[in-house]
Amino acid sequence: VYSTNHKDIGLLYLVLALFSGIIGTTLSMFIRLELALPGRGMLDGNGQLYNVIITGHGIIMLLFMVMPALFGGFGNWLVPILIGAPDMAFPRLNNISFWLNPPALALLLLSTLVEQGAGTGWTAYPPLSIQHSGASVDLAILSLHLNGLSSILGSINMLVTIAGMRAAGMKLNQIPLFVWSIAFTAVLVILAVPVLAACLVMLLTDRNLNTAYFCESGDLILYQHLFWFFGHPEVYILILPAFGIVSHVISFFSQKPVFGVMGMICAMGAISILGFIVWAHHMFTVGLDLDTIAYFTSATMIIAVPTGMKIFSWLATIYGGSVWFTTPMWFAIGFVCLFTIGGVTGVVLANAGVDMMVHDTYYVVAHFHYVLSMGAAFGIFAGLYFWFGLMTGLSYIEGRGQVHFWTLFLGVNLTFFPMHMMGLAGMPRRMFDYADSFVGWNSISSFGAMISFLSILMLAGPVNFAPEHSDKTAPQSATTLEWLLPATPASHAFSQLPVIRS
Repeated sequence: VYSTNHKDIGLLYLVLALFSGIIGTTLSMFIRLELALPGRGMLDGNGQLYNVIITGHGIIMLLFMVMPALFGGFGNWLVPILIGAPDMAFPRLNNISFWLNPPALALLLLSTLVEQGAGTGWTAYPPLSIQHSGASVDLAILSLHLNGLSSILGSINMLVTIAGMRAAGMKLNQIPLFVWSIAFTAVLVILAVPVLAACLVMLLTDRNLNTAYFCESGDLILYQHLFWFFGHPEVYILILPAFGIVSHVISFFSQKPVFGVMGMICAMGAISILGFIVWAHHMFTVGLDLDTIAYFTSATMIIAVPTGMKIFSWLATIYGGSVWFTTPMWFAIGFVCLFTIGGVTGVVLANAGVDMMVHDTYYVVAHFHYVLSMGAAFGIFAGLYFWFGLMTGLSYIEGRGQVHFWTLFLGVNLTFFPMHMMGLAGMPRRMFDYADSFVGWNSISSFGAMISFLSILMLAGPVNFAPEHSDKTAPQSATTLEWLLPATPASHAFSQLPVIRS
């Protein structure tokens, strides 16, 4: 509990992410079971309860599953080791960064249980979020404040560690790509999350102190601008660490360095900058003027350029390599394929004219689940299988790992691919019932959700409680420092700090 060691804290983050992920996945199963057939389903026509489930699923998955796993978990565990530092720069700060999260999660779960629950969607748009009676939305706001504070403190810690504690002789172009991805993510967190905090404070005072930032004489659209100025960088915060993990996994199992490392670093930098100047593409239907729409359409499409650079560099790495198809490699390849589909639908939605047609339909849901449910989540699984031996000293059973991958791959595609069709046919998001004509795609989608739920249960199957055979030599395809250490490295991994001579 009081540990200030980066490995212990990273493990705590991963355990929290697993716990939250189970809750969030269960909520998504309630959504899919309710929508499996039209009419009064599992929730017996309780629309408010459905909206509370939608809200809880969104916030838990984004802020309590993906972020703690990728940024808190893998970030803490690996960054000091990859740069040859004994620990994080501020170990006690690291401890409180983690311990702000369990109370935040508790507050969020509590918000679903008091009164009617917060049925606002994760975006909490006013006026609904202001008119909601009871303390639900207030508890959710407080939860997000604690979570945001945790993220900001963790980010400061990461940046200082990366800037000031690298091994002697590690130049900027020698910093591993995962560490670069965490650095960019930390910058995004420090710039974006305070905007959310300010926005939520105004929402809180609108609700409780009779101010009028967003209601009455205030400006509803101002809320959306503030929220999405955080919200869009947030999605890059979620995916950038997964980019870093996938780079390491693909490089390792292709047995060669990543193709175009400098290009990869610059691409992540470009994505980070552009991520801040595209926020209003979430708002094409609110009545922006035409010049604004034209700008946000083009700026959004330009983000596809550095992202495409990354995809092609990964493909070039695989193409030139001698590939070893292990479970983490399959997750990385699955990531590249499915993230590309999600990216392409994103470019489709960037066109304001198209977006006017499919805004708030299941097409949008399909888009962001392809990049998150099959981007970020596949990145987490790739990292788990890849570093599992290093983190725990245990091995995993390869065959069972592959079964886990293929069932999950099948399940998520069956779940989310039909949503493109529903969206193009005009089925709206966040509705607990739908016209009978949509029953075909919805039943396929719910069936796929059941498969992916079963695949999550298979996560425990591959774990082998026999210790991993420990070679004294680093693997041949290793290019990073973590493979120099024994499995479950000592508290201060490098008692004698490494010096990089190449």
